[in-house]
Amino acid sequence: MGDPMRKQERDALNMTLVALACALLMVLPLVTTFDDLLTAWALQLGVNNPLQAIVPVESRMIVGLLSAVGIKAAAAGSHMVVWDGSGSMHVLLISWNCIGWQSLVLLGVSFISGLRGHQPLEARVQVVMIGVAGTMLLNLLRVAAVAALAATWGQTVAVLFHDYGGTVLVVGWLFAFWMFVQRWILPAEPSDQPELATECLQ
Repeated sequence: MGDPMRKQERDALNMTLVALACALLMVLPLVTTFDDLLTAWALQLGVNNPLQAIVPVESRMIVGLLSAVGIKAAAAGSHMVVWDGSGSMHVLLISWNCIGWQSLVLLGVSFISGLRGHQPLEARVQVVMIGVAGTMLLNLLRVAAVAALAATWGQTVAVLFHDYGGTVLVVGWLFAFWMFVQRWILPAEPSDQPELATECLQ
């Protein structure tokens, strides 16, 4: 019974991820408008301040990533500057809505489905830590990619990637993450075979 139960849990998780992917792709044209409205409301209400305080730290980390690949960049508060090959300067504004809180929400939703079984606490903690750390790293790489595209291909390409490419990256990361943890971290559900063998010996 362990294997069928395990298969049902994996099927449920995969269906959750597929449903999230389909929902995101269906409403993709509305994401930008919704984010703009949400950002405006948050600025008016002041609820963005805690997340906005993280932006300067993330900006400096992104500058470090860009410098590692040879792209000249600098950060000051919520603003970041990148220079292209001709020496032209591109100014980018990083708001709290750009740091990837949406992907953490989606990750949390996938935890509800992926950790429904009777996995050991140690395995659950490992899955959560890897998921959160990986998602945060993905968000850093995503914003760094936007800045790199602005420096190499121009702001139009960077904006398109920011609005649509990030969603595709998040969905791809969730699929890859759960395939990895199911294969290497989460153990198979214990079967009833050892108990049956014990009963037979008695």
